[in-house]
Amino acid sequence: MDSTSTSVASAPQSSWIVQGIDFRNLFWVALLFGAMIWAIHSPYEWPLRFIHVTSGVLLTGADIIMGFLIGPTLRMLTFDARRTFTLKLLPKTLFIFTPLGIVAPTSGWYYAERLGYTAMDYPEYWWIVGALIVSAILAVQGLCILLPSNIRAYLEMRKDQPDPAKVGRIMRTYFLTVASQGIMQILIVTIMVRMSAGL
Repeated sequence: MDSTSTSVASAPQSSWIVQGIDFRNLFWVALLFGAMIWAIHSPYEWPLRFIHVTSGVLLTGADIIMGFLIGPTLRMLTFDARRTFTLKLLPKTLFIFTPLGIVAPTSGWYYAERLGYTAMDYPEYWWIVGALIVSAILAVQGLCILLPSNIRAYLEMRKDQPDPAKVGRIMRTYFLTVASQGIMQILIVTIMVRMSAGL
């Protein structure tokens, strides 16, 4: 058993920590969702715009950094180094990417509705359709590819004898998907800028 396995096994346990995942982070997730719900029902326009723009910018930046910086860097490291880094990274991204991936498009829809974009006629409404298609692709990738890949890679890395080939396949899919999300995030930002400039 290497030092990574020893440190994982000997880490102090808490009722909030399961398989090394600290579920106390759900507090911040709940706070984020609570802020979004409040902004949606607020009589003011700026809180919803703030939630949408902030979550979108954070998600776009994180996708680009993960897909084009961290992913290629990890591929150049030894398996033990990748394992150590991944065991620290994945439990945190679990509570960041998934909530942001839900909040950004949800707040965006309600914000577009508040601004009257959803009531527009064609051909202007095609911009809304384009935004919905990109958002749907991002949501499916996030919930059906990234989230399961995150959990599978993390649980495999925690084993005493993880399978490097299996981890490599999972992480390759993970980072390629994140990179594609970064590109689509730029696309949807382009759509948002076009809409804000007037259709």
